[in-house]
Amino acid sequence: MRILLIEDDPHIGDGIAAGLKKLGMAADWFSDGLQGRDAAALAPYDAAVLDLGLPGMDGMEVLRAWRQSGLSFPVLILTARDALPDRLAGLNGGADDYLCKPFALEELAARLNALVRRSQGRSDSGLTFGRLKLDTAAQTATLGGEPLDLTAREWRLLEMLVSKPKHIVSRAQIEDRLYGWEQEVESNAVEVHIHNLRKKIGASVIQTKRGLGYCLGEAP
Repeated sequence: MRILLIEDDPHIGDGIAAGLKKLGMAADWFSDGLQGRDAAALAPYDAAVLDLGLPGMDGMEVLRAWRQSGLSFPVLILTARDALPDRLAGLNGGADDYLCKPFALEELAARLNALVRRSQGRSDSGLTFGRLKLDTAAQTATLGGEPLDLTAREWRLLEMLVSKPKHIVSRAQIEDRLYGWEQEVESNAVEVHIHNLRKKIGASVIQTKRGLGYCLGEAP
């Protein structure tokens, strides 16, 4: 899951970005409203965490600009403005959820997972492909009931494939989901992740479509 974070407080922003990455998410952090507004159109974000009191452009203006341009990813407003009129304005202006500061990182992550799950049309956190089962809330995977030891990026890649089992995902799409803008991507990084996943779940589960990308093959 790739998250767009727009927060001008350096301590809060750094804490959220680092915390989400530890929980297996890729997070791109911007402290300026204008920069954050424009960044939304440049990467395939699954959701956004948006502060309201921002330099450059207020958070509500950012939200309106996104919705007017047709960007429909879920938006969670994170702000100290906890008065009812502020919460109603945010939700009525196109936000999908509202969390007031101070907050627990675990609750923020849980709300993001729920928002993304609903945006994908799923009612629960479970994904199944044969004997392979994923829990997107706990970010765990099992094969035949046995837990799989996956790195954060292996987990995100496997979730990406299993959530759309009939789709081919390109190398570029995988890199966009697994890495933030400030992270260097080795030329063979995706191939290494695919190789490691095949060793853990079976060589025939992930197929290579030459010139196109990867998709699920035989169910384990």
